[in-house]
Amino acid sequence: MLHSEPNTDSHRRIWTAESARALFDQPLMDLLFQAQTVHRQHFDPNRVQLSRLLSIKTGGCPEDCSYCSQSARHESGLSASKLMEVQRVRAEARRARDAGATRYCMGAAWRSPKARDMPQIIAMIEGVKALGMETCMTLGMLDADQSAQLAEAGLDYYNHNIDTSEAHYANVITTRTFAERIDTLENVRQAGIKVCSGGILGLGEGQQDRVDMLVTLANLPSPPDSVPINMLIPVAGTPLEDAAPVDPIDFVRTIATARIMMPRSHVRLSAGRTAMSDEMQAMCFFAGANSIFVGDTLLTKDNPEEESDMRLFAKLGLQPMVVHEHAPDEARREAMLAADPAIPILR
Repeated sequence: MLHSEPNTDSHRRIWTAESARALFDQPLMDLLFQAQTVHRQHFDPNRVQLSRLLSIKTGGCPEDCSYCSQSARHESGLSASKLMEVQRVRAEARRARDAGATRYCMGAAWRSPKARDMPQIIAMIEGVKALGMETCMTLGMLDADQSAQLAEAGLDYYNHNIDTSEAHYANVITTRTFAERIDTLENVRQAGIKVCSGGILGLGEGQQDRVDMLVTLANLPSPPDSVPINMLIPVAGTPLEDAAPVDPIDFVRTIATARIMMPRSHVRLSAGRTAMSDEMQAMCFFAGANSIFVGDTLLTKDNPEEESDMRLFAKLGLQPMVVHEHAPDEARREAMLAADPAIPILR
């Protein structure tokens, strides 16, 4: 097993909107073949990283994100809660670890954390790391000092999605700018924390918005180490409660395009899997998705039960990754190459 390597490449391609759209618009079979080929160059195609997500502070968020049940501006029926106790977070993380999760993600419905909350957040990070798990937080916007504090505590990943393209962003959120999201990502990167950033499909965007979102992510100073691609779960009481469903093939195209544009990133098949058939999820894995959230809840939304995921893994011959796993080890690489010498493997 190789441990995580920096998601940098001095010779990496800088994408334009036109070149990325040409990639996205290829015949599907060509796009999938290219995505699977790139995937095998950097990852074991039969291993998937498992994360667990816990809401450590639910509801009452002052932002107006039009998809979110946790916004205090929407009538979603969700009550606000206080920040969870550290011991409870540790207990939940231990259960997640024992069930096979290797990364523990903790999310709080804030615009940004307050100074009084940082000691408790730091204790959560230290407690989860003591269990041998990777840690991830999503707490809203961070400044440079807050990012440094989380890095000092040992935080592995920070999630802050850009959600959609810069052009479409103001149609979805007005209380926080696209530039502010990018600033948070840079603060996190400068602090030495791995970036987790992706977006949501189904926000009323067009295909070009999806492509432009990926261009923004791929062209960051370092592409995100994790790229969650979410499919909107419409929530009653939010402005997007009647949003049109995402075409499954378009969703698969987005996964495949993300894999090719960000070859060293974990591409996470994230929210919305309850609405996906086994066949659609299998196509996403073939297209290069190699990370999922496990557990029956994602913050406030439903997620497939673990038994369902394990049945699907058994059907597809997939295995969970171990902690910090990135690329296949040398023996597995050689076996993969021997099994199909036509498909290049990272050497």
